[in-house]
Amino acid sequence: MVRTGSVYSPAREDDGFRLLVTRYWPRGVKKERVDQWIRGLGPSTELIKDWKAGVISWGEFQKRYRAEFKDPEKKKLFDELKEIAAAEENVTLLCTCKEEERRCHRHLLSAMLRDGS
Repeated sequence: MVRTGSVYSPAREDDGFRLLVTRYWPRGVKKERVDQWIRGLGPSTELIKDWKAGVISWGEFQKRYRAEFKDPEKKKLFDELKEIAAAEENVTLLCTCKEEERRCHRHLLSAMLRDGS
């Protein structure tokens, strides 16, 4: 099962394999809080800047984020994520966004895994 969460929230017993999927390491977070960090699964720096500046809509963010996976290196990282998800009973995709934030790339990644994208 693939779940999502905030790296700042306390770990849950059923989190399973905790995978950080942000481009940058979050401030104040110890490495022991995650099992692995795949920074390349985070949105590109340009996409993050455009989203945070309000230059693009959520729909445009989703479109551009998914398009980034056409890059062979990012596709390879996504394949690695699929292997982890297949090997682990539970995987929690972690980001710096708050738990209740629905407009976060970790939810897109989770959906892409479910869809087999």
